[in-house]
Amino acid sequence: MKDRRKEIRNRIANRKKIKDKKPRDWNYLHDEERYDHHLFSGGGSASEASHPLFKKEMFLLKILAAMLLFVSTAVMFKHPSEKLEPIREFLQNTMEQELQFAAITDWYEKKFGKPIAFLPNTAEKETTEASNDDSQYDVPASGKILQNFETNGEGIMIETGKDSNVEAINEGIVIFAGVKDHIGKTIIIQHSDKTESWYANLQQINVKLYDFVEKKQELGVVSISKDGTKGEFYFAIKSNETFIDPNQVISFD
Repeated sequence: MKDRRKEIRNRIANRKKIKDKKPRDWNYLHDEERYDHHLFSGGGSASEASHPLFKKEMFLLKILAAMLLFVSTAVMFKHPSEKLEPIREFLQNTMEQELQFAAITDWYEKKFGKPIAFLPNTAEKETTEASNDDSQYDVPASGKILQNFETNGEGIMIETGKDSNVEAINEGIVIFAGVKDHIGKTIIIQHSDKTESWYANLQQINVKLYDFVEKKQELGVVSISKDGTKGEFYFAIKSNETFIDPNQVISFD
């Protein structure tokens, strides 16, 4: 009889052990247990869990959209189709007129100093020289006026020596460096006072888009005249979306 009771007890104990080893139903787990199971199941850790406000798929989608927009803009400017010209002009005007690179740069330097101000003495010397020359524009290239402002109401043609260099009349940011209709190879510099200086009819361009140029820095080389003995280039100044006569602010020989 005692052996029989002992056997029954052993069976009950074994069944209890087997029951405890079985996984509990997910529906009967508490919230804390479900959360811990979600984070740590499969050997993971809490730090590997994704942030509830960060969605990887959406982040990748935004990166893809930005890349497509960049590539589309690049193709639009490289494609020779005339149908895309209005769109190109709109994008270019937006970059040139609405975002004043030179004005922003000037504000930054006044507030925080030049980025290279930590270099020894040279930066301070350049700043002093620039402040002494800021009272007037520099001549882009020595020469005489071949075509005055009244001819086209935008700019003037200047005759120079053959292969003369064209220099920046003041410091600023290059907002265009390429070819424009009717005036050929062109450089447009945006200055901190929101004016623009145009240098065109060039045979060579030595600066790139968004370069920062110093006053009197060489920008390019003038074109050769028809008789091959002189040089020529086109020059214009734009202020508040209106071209002004360069001869009123710069004295040419």
